[in-house]
Amino acid sequence: MDFDTVKGLVEADMQAVNRVIHEQIQSGVPTIPAMGAYLINAGGKRLRPIILLLAARMGGERGPRPIPLAAVVEFIHSATLLHDDVVDGSELRRNHATANQLWGNAAAVLVGDFLYARSFEMMVEDGDMRIMATMAEATSVISQGEVAQLENADDPDLDAEAYFAVIAAKTAKLFEAAARIGAIVNAMAPEQESALARYGSLVGVAFQLMDDALDYQAEAATMGKNPGDDLVDGKATLPYIVAMQRARPQDREVLRAALGDDRREHLPAVLEIIARTGAIDYTLQSARERAEAAVDCLRHFGPGPERDALEFLARFSVQREY
Repeated sequence: MDFDTVKGLVEADMQAVNRVIHEQIQSGVPTIPAMGAYLINAGGKRLRPIILLLAARMGGERGPRPIPLAAVVEFIHSATLLHDDVVDGSELRRNHATANQLWGNAAAVLVGDFLYARSFEMMVEDGDMRIMATMAEATSVISQGEVAQLENADDPDLDAEAYFAVIAAKTAKLFEAAARIGAIVNAMAPEQESALARYGSLVGVAFQLMDDALDYQAEAATMGKNPGDDLVDGKATLPYIVAMQRARPQDREVLRAALGDDRREHLPAVLEIIARTGAIDYTLQSARERAEAAVDCLRHFGPGPERDALEFLARFSVQREY
């Protein structure tokens, strides 16, 4: 199986999701549909809505109900990206200028707020309190994760426990919610719902670990953002944390300085230290372990194309180059 095969399984559903997205970003305020369309057309893998759709279809749901819920998940994700780019001062995402670069920080924050609000309007229309509770908790946890990451910025002594707590909140929680909603739509047994939620969380952590490794490896044309952006933003991700643990004392001083002034200038030295300490390999192995644990969660379900696709996505999250 490959990613095109997975997309083919949900192609009709995703076309319907895109139609819902374009309908729901309409507004009499021109900036909202303009920025919304820019975000949607910028691309992206759409893993979260795809996981929701596959989970729902694996449970036997063949009706249209998962479509707007998948759009909700994509709206929440897009809102977090808008806010992230403002906080980080990002200029590039997916090889395109960020929305805050084109429309300004204030507009980007406010359109992100609109997407959050529209998402909850759509969930009210669905009417399932468990789904609303799931997404309300997810947005709360994501926000707390973002604030925790902000508090951790520029800290060269950040430990792995604090790092994993942040990515479990700010990245993995929405993957978890997407998979859980697929189970809720089908009124799955509690153990199956829990298995899908854990699958989503593990995939989310693996995905973020891979992102953090790629940030020190990939070129801008591949990643769609500038290499070393995490370091420049003051984020001590797992490659940096492991390098700090393993590096020689003189190299630790270089790593500490890299979270001070002129961060971009320190990047070549940081890359050399990270490579020499095996920090990237450690991060990739951590990601692969979580992807395989996610695959193991699917043992609660019978064989079928949707289960195969979910297994593929777990492994794809740590095999990708972008």
